[in-house]
Amino acid sequence: MDAGTRSHGKSYNQASQNESNLDEKYPNRPHNHSKTLPFHVLFETLFNPLSDAKTKPTVSAASRRKVGPQGQSNANLSSFERRRVVIEQFIARWRKEVGDDIYPAFRLILPDKDRDRAMYGIKEKTIGKMLVKVMKIDKNSEDGFNLLNWKLPGQTDSSRFSGGDFARRCYDILSKRPMRTEVGGMLIEDVNEKLDQLSNASKEEQQLSILTEFYRKMNPEELLWLIRIILRQMKVGATERTLFDVWHPDAETLYSISSSLRRVCWELHDPNIRLEAENKGISLMQCFQPQLAQFQRDSMDRMISRMGVTEQDPVFWIEEKLDGERMQLHMESDDSVPGGKKFCFWSRKAKDYTYLYGNGLEDPNGALTRHLKDAFADGVKSLILDGEMIVWNSEQEAFEPFGTLKGAAIEAQSNYFVSKRQPLFRIFDILYLNGHDLTRYTLRDRRNALQKSIHPVYRWFEIHPYEEATDKEQVEASLRKVVEEASEGLVLKNPRSPYRLNERHDDWMKVKPEYMTEFGESLDVIVIGGYYGSGHRGGALASFLCGLRVDDAASSPEAKASKCYSFCKVGGGFTAADYANIRHHTDGKWMDWNPKKPPTAYIELAGGDAQHERPDQWIKPEDSVVLCVKASSISPSDQFRVPLTLRFPRFRRLRMDKDWKSALSVQEFVDMQKNVEQEKKQKEFNVENFRKKRVKRATKKPLTIAGYSADAEVKYDGPSGHVFDGLNFFIMTDSGAPFKKSKAELEQLVKSNGGKLYQTNNAAPNTICIADRRTVKAASLQKKGDMSIVRPIWILDCVRQNEIDAGLPDMLLPLEPRHMFFTTPEKEAEVATSIDQFDDSYARDVTKEELSALLEKMCKDNKVDSSRAPEARLRDVVQEKVDAGWELPCGWLFQNLTLFFPTRTEQGVDSEEPEPAGQGYRLPLARNKARFAGASVVDTATDSSITHVVVDSDPPSSAIRSLRKTWSAQASQKIPHIVTVEWIEESWKQRTLLDEERFHPA
Repeated sequence: MDAGTRSHGKSYNQASQNESNLDEKYPNRPHNHSKTLPFHVLFETLFNPLSDAKTKPTVSAASRRKVGPQGQSNANLSSFERRRVVIEQFIARWRKEVGDDIYPAFRLILPDKDRDRAMYGIKEKTIGKMLVKVMKIDKNSEDGFNLLNWKLPGQTDSSRFSGGDFARRCYDILSKRPMRTEVGGMLIEDVNEKLDQLSNASKEEQQLSILTEFYRKMNPEELLWLIRIILRQMKVGATERTLFDVWHPDAETLYSISSSLRRVCWELHDPNIRLEAENKGISLMQCFQPQLAQFQRDSMDRMISRMGVTEQDPVFWIEEKLDGERMQLHMESDDSVPGGKKFCFWSRKAKDYTYLYGNGLEDPNGALTRHLKDAFADGVKSLILDGEMIVWNSEQEAFEPFGTLKGAAIEAQSNYFVSKRQPLFRIFDILYLNGHDLTRYTLRDRRNALQKSIHPVYRWFEIHPYEEATDKEQVEASLRKVVEEASEGLVLKNPRSPYRLNERHDDWMKVKPEYMTEFGESLDVIVIGGYYGSGHRGGALASFLCGLRVDDAASSPEAKASKCYSFCKVGGGFTAADYANIRHHTDGKWMDWNPKKPPTAYIELAGGDAQHERPDQWIKPEDSVVLCVKASSISPSDQFRVPLTLRFPRFRRLRMDKDWKSALSVQEFVDMQKNVEQEKKQKEFNVENFRKKRVKRATKKPLTIAGYSADAEVKYDGPSGHVFDGLNFFIMTDSGAPFKKSKAELEQLVKSNGGKLYQTNNAAPNTICIADRRTVKAASLQKKGDMSIVRPIWILDCVRQNEIDAGLPDMLLPLEPRHMFFTTPEKEAEVATSIDQFDDSYARDVTKEELSALLEKMCKDNKVDSSRAPEARLRDVVQEKVDAGWELPCGWLFQNLTLFFPTRTEQGVDSEEPEPAGQGYRLPLARNKARFAGASVVDTATDSSITHVVVDSDPPSSAIRSLRKTWSAQASQKIPHIVTVEWIEESWKQRTLLDEERFHPA
């Protein structure tokens, strides 16, 4: 038997096994009586007619003879009705010629809904490279270049027309060198089999082999639709709802609760058999399509009125819109799983993320579930939660953008105890509890069930808060807050509403700041680059790279060099007229971007040689136009030359009254940011397109700068000293939790304790930069990366510790991780040495609250009984760590020992005899070390609890005999160990209790 026969036999056996498994899982699934239709039938009778149905055809004699199902002429039907007719005819043909199992066809008709086939892992660029190899054309030829640079308009009429439409560009090039001109003979089932192989192929050689086979067996039009199926970009003019509705009246309902195209096709193959009521609800461990929030379209009053408010119940809810990934969590008790609970996670698009967040409480690869041991109330056996997976940065004490989510989850997977970034699941709904579907209950009832079912886990697993409101003024106040905090926006919810699967409804409405009349920042920026679009924007510049003017470039009228730093990318808000206007004013002035010779004399990008956000074309600033751009806020970014960028920018209008020299400059932008907090306080928000006039204040408040006042200096009543003598400080923000101090108070505290203040980081050498929030200045310093930024809590800790140690010389505390807002790599190692492995400071007295939190964290992480005494709990934790190979902390070295330090007289030494040089400090220092390390120190030799007696290095033998005689005379007292001071010193140095026998006095 040759290899090919063996391979065929193996494939046949595997296929048979798969069929057997499917029959077992779906015993009532339909079976076709014939082979599937040829692949070309799909686009000849379905895809192309659906595309043609978008526009109403010209009425002709021939079209009048084509009569629809109800006896109407197709020419007189609406475009929607014509699409239904096309779909009905295709389904009827399938049932007649193939059978009731339409799943093979639906997998190709709706490829983006097929969750059973894995992602191919290839996009336009990869397909283009492979087609160049398959057709054996030079990548530098015109066709090769057009294929690899598919967004650019081509040189010929056809390729220029296909710019931005990758599949159409491929068709243009394939048509010049087809392997066959007539349609091929591949059946739909053959195409599915090959696509399954393509999705499982992990190497480019395997993918190339499969694509080559398609090229040999298909003509250019078949390949065009095949590429659209692979990219899951069909664009046939009919949604899945229309297809589902024609297939079965309950198809959309079943897809909403299951997200399974296979179930829709197999369980609803007979349109006369309806879905039973008990099967219309969501199921545990079965992904569903979540409810979505409606877009804001009307005034705030109209929005609120559509949420079902009444005089008896005028309340609606306001939630912050989170910048994360929508996620559903399924949990059920399962004794076969370690930890007793099984988890599944799915995204909004039904992607399974269980591998990332964990399938059980003891999943070693679970970034989240291993922290949920105490997250569920007693009696909760199963539930389904709806929420948002976001990123929490413990170092910055703030949420991070959505783009960092997967990286944070991977970090949390590999680092159980300490991770600067971690995934946080914010829950806002519960849909299933202990076998009961809750979607028909009101949101208010579901939230009550959620509160009773969940025990939040701080910064891992939390219930998303909401506030009740009754009028639009409360919405305005909340919008003002999210603008200040650079958040996504708001979601308004009707607490009387049920949960609506796979639907956008007025019960949930999102309000984003950039859609409001007076919210956000409006800036005049210069267009310096352009990006080609795709789809209906294909073949032309669809989005623009905008920059800020470098101040020196326009400092004088004679300046010829125009230079800009990249600042933001804008692609939303343009109309066709706006694009035409921009083209009119810049026509003939655009140049292709050459990565090997970037135009650095005119434009600077971020990333150096990496050239972040590199445009397809660029234009000199003096030849360009100025755009007025609006955004919800400004946020840090490393993708642009200016270290800050606009969040959700949208085009407002073209500023033809301005040239590049009058557009916003880098320095003007920095100056503007300095006053942004004051502007927000003075700015009145109008959310109804200026329908409500501004209320004029009786007296205008004077403009103030944080930390300073024109009338009086901030008074300070805190402690004074010399702890900061000789130090220079640059304080950028106030202090947040746990000790709130204004910027002015912090500055006065530093001055009262000997420090000097500056308003820039480079005004004096070795300046200490202080910040607790990511302001423009702080973000700029962090972007440079050459200077650490310290939190204000360090200032407060230094002053507090020196108050505790009153009478001792003033001493600066070493920096700890909790003191750092941003740490340079060179500083990280030094900072880490100031605390032990339990985060306990070596140099600072912790507060009662810190100690309580430390004990609580230790007990939780190490499964210690919280009912035991704190000392016993802490002892168990430390012992467990030491048994696991951890180094014993110095604070526990002499725990449970009682030490006695005899005086020189008690050791038999003449008190008037001078001590050896440098030895007078040894016993007092050893005594202090022992006390720090947990020992009890007594002052009388008759104390019955003494375990060790610590003497000088070389005490007289007569003194040792006298001490032993004293204890042996007391029958009730156990004779303690007598050791020299070296035992304390060496044990401290080695961080372990050494054998006393080595340190007996001679």
